[in-house]
Amino acid sequence: MRIGELAERLGVTTKAIRFYERIGLLPDPPRTSSGYRSYEEVDAERLVFIKTAQRLGLSLDEIKEIIAFRDRGEQPCGYVADVLQRQVTDLDTRIREMRALRGELRRLQARAALAMTTEGKFCGVIEHPHLRYNGAEAGSSGTYSGTRGSARADVPRPSNRRIPTTTGLLGGLNDVGHTG
Repeated sequence: MRIGELAERLGVTTKAIRFYERIGLLPDPPRTSSGYRSYEEVDAERLVFIKTAQRLGLSLDEIKEIIAFRDRGEQPCGYVADVLQRQVTDLDTRIREMRALRGELRRLQARAALAMTTEGKFCGVIEHPHLRYNGAEAGSSGTYSGTRGSARADVPRPSNRRIPTTTGLLGGLNDVGHTG
């Protein structure tokens, strides 16, 4: 089958298929005499595996390693178990962070609803010094800065696999939205 047929059948773009070929997740397919890529059922099965593994949160590098085990005729089960354990641990962390973020956002929502502050260039609730993003001072990674009474004075900017976290960022705010 041609690339467009494969893409339509599996609900992916032809661009994605070419990308997977370029990074080695899919082998370069044979070409027809007219130069079109020609895919077999094994390619469709491999693409389904790639998309399923992505849906489960595995990175392309992890998927590539699993496929490499198989291509070498080795069982990837031990590696997969380790990857899945890391995924579960990461998910547990993210759930805790999300619960903490929900609490922080609810407190901010309450402050905003009460219009406790008219300070700030855009919105004093978000621009409070304890919530301020300090990307320029922290270099490319950026941080959210300072809280009193918190073990985490600087929270790293979220990566692409993490949810935003403001754990403890409101620790320095009293009931009327001011520090002290």
